[in-house]
Amino acid sequence: MTEINVLELLKIAGALQTGHFLLSSGKHSDTYVQCARLFQQPDLAAQIMSVVASQLEDISFDLLCGPAMGGVIASYELARQLNMESVFAERQDGKMTFRRGFKINPGQRVLIVEDVVTTGKSSLECRELIESLDGKVVGIACVVNRSGRDQIEVPIFAATTLSIATYEADDVPDWLAAIPIDQPGSRFIQTKKG
Repeated sequence: MTEINVLELLKIAGALQTGHFLLSSGKHSDTYVQCARLFQQPDLAAQIMSVVASQLEDISFDLLCGPAMGGVIASYELARQLNMESVFAERQDGKMTFRRGFKINPGQRVLIVEDVVTTGKSSLECRELIESLDGKVVGIACVVNRSGRDQIEVPIFAATTLSIATYEADDVPDWLAAIPIDQPGSRFIQTKKG
């Protein structure tokens, strides 16, 4: 599958959106990739994640880990295709942690799986957690890499790469400021203890 096919599938799924978005990073953009819309349609998601799976044939790892929220389904689908186990990390009191009986064994090689990588903040938080448990992160896999880099401390494997303009809050163009703001990110969703 070519990158053009991936973009077409994202459009068909309604995942590639336009408007005025306040991103989790605090920046503004006129384009947002809402992968939750993609993962509503398992057949499209499977096709796109197969592009990522094909890039991992020569990479050795034992486990996949998706940072909640965006990485949970992406990690599951990729693990399903690779016939591997998947866990997810989630924030508790603002810090990534494993709950629900998930764990990393010392020396375990882990692939972090995200829906969209922009700043890499969630992936790096997840990496810190994995390494604190003596695991080794071998890379980051994602549907869309919009970071502008091919690695964020570790290699990034993406179904597609997009260059999407972002603006600081005090530098939003007038044409974008005229559009009502939507805040679709999930980084600051709070979870209850327990």
